[in-house]
Amino acid sequence: MGSSTNFNPCYVLLPFFLVLAANATHTNFFLPRPRTGYYGSACWNVESIVRSVVESNYLANPANAPGILRMHFHDCFVQGCDASVLLAGPNSERTAIPNLSLRGFNVIEEAKTQLEIACPRTVSCADILALAARDFVNLAGGPWWPVPLGRLDGRVSLASNVILPGPTDSVAVQKLRFAEKNLNTQDLVVLAAGHTIGTAGCVVFRDRFFNYDNTGSPDPTIAPSFVPQMIRSKLNVL
Repeated sequence: MGSSTNFNPCYVLLPFFLVLAANATHTNFFLPRPRTGYYGSACWNVESIVRSVVESNYLANPANAPGILRMHFHDCFVQGCDASVLLAGPNSERTAIPNLSLRGFNVIEEAKTQLEIACPRTVSCADILALAARDFVNLAGGPWWPVPLGRLDGRVSLASNVILPGPTDSVAVQKLRFAEKNLNTQDLVVLAAGHTIGTAGCVVFRDRFFNYDNTGSPDPTIAPSFVPQMIRSKLNVL
């Protein structure tokens, strides 16, 4: 995944994350569901504290923006937005191959440290990650949206649970995986376009234009007129 931070606000991330908040956070009906203003006076400045940490880390390294947004997606897609991707240890989610390239854990740890000083044992890491993802997107030029809070941190983190859509999956497989999470085709397109806030490295999709399935030819499902356009404008080959 690329680290460019030239974000196009046309990639409307708000619907995607609202769906995640509604469907992928708590599977138990009796657990509290996220809502705005959840912490109230218990931690009235939670959003400003997270925002301050995000701003300083964005200025220090803008690549933190796509890093944290990608981490948030990898967390939510596996077993809900429970911050289980943050847990370290043998065979944890962090050790799964798709997560080995995740970055930005230090940002969440920094925000958690400051919140423990201001509001001890109150704000979950899951909420911090959700807020940080929103704030990084916003700082990178994307939209701002209200983040419902009240997620519970997960205590189970297994590499074997990490089944994420891959760059070589067909559209049919991608749609199926998203449908399993109650996400539709629009959610798939939004995420594919924006979850890294940038451009994917050529290695991720180059074979689709030059050597699809080792055929030596482009992927036949790509519009023929689009192939030379991508080669010229994106791959900078010709």
